[in-house]
Amino acid sequence: MKFFVYHTPELAPANILPDCAIVVDVLRATTTIATALNVGAEAVQVFSDIDQLMQVSEKWPADKRIRVGERGGAMVDGFDLGNSPLSCTPEVVKGKRLFMTTTNGTRSLERVQAAAVVLTAAFINRRAIVEYLMTKTPETVWVLGSGWEGNFSLEDTACAGAIAQNLVNEMGYPLDDFAGNDEVFAAISLYLQWQNNLFELLNHASHGQRLLRLGSYEDLKYCAQTDILDVLPMQKEPGVIVKSDIKKQSLQFWMEAPKT
Repeated sequence: MKFFVYHTPELAPANILPDCAIVVDVLRATTTIATALNVGAEAVQVFSDIDQLMQVSEKWPADKRIRVGERGGAMVDGFDLGNSPLSCTPEVVKGKRLFMTTTNGTRSLERVQAAAVVLTAAFINRRAIVEYLMTKTPETVWVLGSGWEGNFSLEDTACAGAIAQNLVNEMGYPLDDFAGNDEVFAAISLYLQWQNNLFELLNHASHGQRLLRLGSYEDLKYCAQTDILDVLPMQKEPGVIVKSDIKKQSLQFWMEAPKT
């Protein structure tokens, strides 16, 4: 397995795609996606463009859709929800499709939506991502941070480091062989420095400070938790993210493995 980290979608190579792309937007799109799917949302369909979201979602039954919109950390006017994972309760989202647009995360998902496998990751479902990678062992893996309007973000790179460090520990990869670029070393170093105090890291992050000014203290606390959800968000069709069965993925792998 060759593992690459790109801090923003703009930094990813333009003309190639990996076997497995993992999009990270800890604050807050991928945390919200994992939370919504975990409590029973039918799917999360992502858009970078608000007008396109409105056009597509209008074709969906009104009682089966929720429009989730955020710009600059605040809810888009006329939408049902902002981008807070804490709003995604079973009573609100179960059985419904979320039509989502955010400042950063949805752009990253669009960048890699043509990859063979697209997953979304946050600290809260880090372990589920690692278990999938250990089971499937794709040849090339990109972790694509969302950043903030094209700039590096602490929280996304630390999450990439959390995934990489867990894989290195579990599978015994020599780091020099595993790392596809220098960003992997930087991401692991950042995670190791802050792994016991991720909430403080999120408070230092520029977008964390932006959310605090908007009163989203509880969101930061929630987003800083590690491995609390056993949910694997996977792209089913371009732009449509569903909950994949991790145990089914593992069982299928072992059934298909050659017998010796």
